[in-house]
Formats: sequence, structure tokens, C-alpha cells
Amino acid sequence: MQALVVTPGVEGSARVTERTAPSPADGEVLVRVLEVGVCGTDREIVHGGFGIAPGDDDRLVLGHELLGVVERDAPGFAKGELVAATVRRSCGHCLACAESSPDSCLTGDYLERGITRLHGFAQELVAEDARELVPIPGTLGRLGVLAEPTSICTRALRHAQTIGGRQPWRLERALVLGAGAVGRLMTMLLRLHDVDVWTVSLEAHDELVEAVGAHYATSVDGLGRFDLVVEAAGDAQLMADSIGLLARGGVACLIGIDGREQRIDVAGRTLAFDFVLQNNVVFGTVNAQRRDWDAAVQALEAARRRWPDALEGFVKLRVPLDRFADAFAERGGKATLVLA
Repeated sequence: MQALVVTPGVEGSARVTERTAPSPADGEVLVRVLEVGVCGTDREIVHGGFGIAPGDDDRLVLGHELLGVVERDAPGFAKGELVAATVRRSCGHCLACAESSPDSCLTGDYLERGITRLHGFAQELVAEDARELVPIPGTLGRLGVLAEPTSICTRALRHAQTIGGRQPWRLERALVLGAGAVGRLMTMLLRLHDVDVWTVSLEAHDELVEAVGAHYATSVDGLGRFDLVVEAAGDAQLMADSIGLLARGGVACLIGIDGREQRIDVAGRTLAFDFVLQNNVVFGTVNAQRRDWDAAVQALEAARRRWPDALEGFVKLRVPLDRFADAFAERGGKATLVLA
């Protein structure tokens, strides 16, 4: 079978190659991969800046945003059922993982499909632990490929609400910095909660943001302050700037990643005076646990019913596996690799 592999740490090593089809072990389900979404993490791995191969291999099969179909009946699953799958797996020896929260793993010894010590989904067939599979409603169809990035957003919002709720607080006004896939999905999720949302990015306009009833701008100038600021652009300076955009009791959530060696500026009064007196919080978030995946699927289904045309527009480019370079080069929206 065909698979997209990379040699971690070696830029330009991504290639399509032949691999032996998997044979499911007890407790595993054979899944035929339909689509795999591409995100910034995949691009970082392809550029050699990230990724760890499994211990018995010098190559890593890419892909962590799965949409697949069950290939044959298995306990708990029927042939033809659409599924996604979680990404991060327990380290097996920390408090968080023992409490089914590998997203908060305390050791860093976790495994991640297509990222860290575990092959990904960019291959024709995958044998997956039935406990890690997430059913996707047939009504979502190919939009189920958005389950993984949406789970990142549901996890972020769950944590933001928990942090904000440590004191009397109401989420009424939110700012999303960045209009990539995660920024747009976060905008959608907040609008499902009827939050007044401003989404800011560099492009002249964004039809998808406006289609879900959010406001769009190319600058934060004049927008005021917000109960929640979500940085999804992956820019360290924007992360620092988000502190100065918070209302009293406000929460800033950092989803983007910026690994560049650089220094950033923060006004001293903003950090050491306003931030303290306003009881503000900044937190980072990554990955998701099972309840976030279930919430993500429910959110996508709700969005499909409320804004069917808008949701269809979230995936801008679908290409076959051998055109992976086109998918990695796409910057205007979500791109996916189509395997079946």
C-alpha cells in the first residue's frame, strides 16, 4: 500500500513509498483512510524541524487528522462506518494519563500519531485501537476530516471557560487572531455559543468568518477589549500583544506555535500593572482528550445544520497523495490528502 513518509529531521525527505498493509491485532479495527488533513505541525515535520520516528524505524508515516471508513466488521464497529481517531496516546506512568488526560501528559513520554514515536494516517490502511476511534455521523461525510482541528478548539474553549469561571465572569466578547483553519474553526465554535466574535487576519476579507456571523478586520486597532483572546496565528509578538487586549478578568488562550529564536516586546505597565489589577490569565493549550473529540463532532454537526454552505468551504484544497507538495504549500485554507 502507498504511504507518505518522512525521515524526521531531514528537510525535503517527504516521499510516497510502498509499505506493507497492516494486520489488525486483538482490539484493533482495520480502517481504510479516506482523507488526511494537513496542518502547520505537518509542515514543520516536512521542513525537518520536528517529528520523532517509532523506535524500530528511521521513517515516520505522516498525518494525524484522519477521516476513514471501517474496512470490515469489528467489535463495536460496523463495516462502512465513518471514523476519526485521537492523536495523543498515554505515556502510561503519570497522573494525567492515568486519569484519561494524555493531552495534559506530565512526562512528555506520550505517543502521537504521525508526530511522535507513532506512525500516522497518511497511508491506505490503518490498524487502530478501537478505544481511540471516534465515530463520525454519516451526515457530516467528508467534513469529518475537520474533527481533529475542531477538537483542538473545543479543548481550548473548555479550558478558557474553566479558567474564566474561577471567578464571576461571562464570555460575551472574543477576539480570534489568525484566520487559518484553527482560527476559523474557533470563530465558528464561539459563534455556536452566540459570542460576539472579531476575527483578525492580514487578508482583505474572509467570507467564511462573516458567513458564521462574526466580524472581520485586518487590524486590532479600535476594536476595544475582550473577555477572551485566542491567538491562532502562531506569532510570538501577537501572543504578547494579546495581553493588552484583555478586559477585566479576561483570558488569553495561545494555540499557535512560534519556534523562532527572537525577542518580543511587552509594555512594562501592561504586564506588571494592568495584567495584575485586572485579574487576567494567559494559558497555552495543545492536543485534546476524548471528551473534546466528542464535543468537536457535536459542534461540527451543529454548524452543518446552522451554516451548511460555510462549513463546506472550510476545506479549500483536496489532492491525491502524490500531490502532497501542493497540500503543504496551500496557505489560504485547509488542505487534505485524499487516499480513497
